[in-house]
Amino acid sequence: MQSKCANIAEYLESLPPDRRAPIEAVRDVILANLDSGYEEGMQYGMIGYYIPHSVFPAGYHCDPRQPLPFAGIASQKQYISLYLAGVYCGCGEHSSEETPDARWLRAQWAATGKKLDMGKACIRFKKLEDVALGVLGEAIRRIPAKLYIERYCEVLAEGEKHKADAKARKNVAAQALTGGRGKTAGSAKASA
Repeated sequence: MQSKCANIAEYLESLPPDRRAPIEAVRDVILANLDSGYEEGMQYGMIGYYIPHSVFPAGYHCDPRQPLPFAGIASQKQYISLYLAGVYCGCGEHSSEETPDARWLRAQWAATGKKLDMGKACIRFKKLEDVALGVLGEAIRRIPAKLYIERYCEVLAEGEKHKADAKARKNVAAQALTGGRGKTAGSAKASA
């Protein structure tokens, strides 16, 4: 559910009180722990925390017009979502492993006795009492903007290396199939 609100005040005002109060409380924790290299604003129809283009001109690789997303809070149909891209960044798109930050988050959350409803890219909750606010604050504080940019660039470089390796493997396989002639037997027949 992406909001069309132009700013955070408008977004908060559009929420029913049972959603506004927990989102405001989570927002307060994030802001109290957020490194000065990040900014807050509306991004992807939710309250977002990101590295602005003035700090990281390349922006988000999926859409370079967007600043690099770090975290976000959104009121969804059935729950509130807390997106923590910073916690998930570092294992690369081709890895099934969790990052050390994600493992840390799970362990610390469990230590509070609160149930963690954590998906691949977000934490879902219905009431503020479900959120380990201290753990959330520490998760935000643990990843200053400079560190996040370094991790993000490492993941992008790993992705590019993976693509280059895959292309090289494909070229080697094609060479083996064609005996170095550049065409497979099937394509040679078709062009004859």
